[in-house]
Amino acid sequence: MIDAMSKRFILVPSILSADFLKLGDAIQECLDAGIDWFQLDVMDGEYVPNISFGIPIVEACRRATEAYLDVHLMINEPERYLAMFADAGADSLTIHVESTRHPHAVLGKIRELGLSSGLALNPGTPLSAIENLMHLADLILVMTVNPGFAGQAFIENSPRKVRQARTMLDQAGLAAHVQVDGGITPQTAKSCYEAGADVFVAASAIFQHPQGIRAGIKAMRDALTLRQA
Repeated sequence: MIDAMSKRFILVPSILSADFLKLGDAIQECLDAGIDWFQLDVMDGEYVPNISFGIPIVEACRRATEAYLDVHLMINEPERYLAMFADAGADSLTIHVESTRHPHAVLGKIRELGLSSGLALNPGTPLSAIENLMHLADLILVMTVNPGFAGQAFIENSPRKVRQARTMLDQAGLAAHVQVDGGITPQTAKSCYEAGADVFVAASAIFQHPQGIRAGIKAMRDALTLRQA
C-alpha cells in the first residue's frame, strides 16, 4: 500500500507523452533521474474520447522496471479488468467515481487484490460525490483537465478544489495522497502544492521538455522543492 507520509511530494511521469518507439529508454532515463513512480493512463474510447493502451503496455513497463506503477483507469466499468491489471504488474489502480455504478465495491476489490486504490474526479464532479468513499481510497486524484488527451491547458480554479479535497481528508482523519494530473508544469505544480497536493503527474512537461527528460524532471523537482523551503 501507499505510504502517505514517506515523502513531502512525489513526482510521477505519465508515459502517455513518451516516445513509445523508445519507451524502455525513456523509463530508464527517468529512473536514472531518481523517479520511482510512473503513471499509465488507460483509455477505452468510451469513458473518454480517446484510446491509449491497455494491459500489454502495463506488462511491458513492469518488465522494464520495478518502480511503482500507478495505473489510471479512464474506462467504463473498470471492475471488469481489475484482476487483469493486477496480474499485469500494477501497484495501484485509480478509478473514476463517474465510471461505475458501484465505486464502493470496486475500491474494495482493488484492495482485496493487494493493490493501493485511487479515486479520481473529473473537473465538473463535486467533491461531495466521494465523501462516503474516501475511507476506501489511498489516493484522491483531482483532475486538472478534462480527461482524455495529454497536452491540455491547466484549469485555473483547480487549486481551490485541491484545497477542498485536502481539507475533507484532514477533517476525516484520513492520510490519503492528493494527486493532480493534467497541465502540470513547474508553475501549476506550485499552486497545487500550496493548496495541499503531494503527488504530481506530469507528461508533456517531462517527456517533451526541449532539453530532454532529465531537464524536465529537474525543472519540476526544483519548483516543488522551492515550495518546501
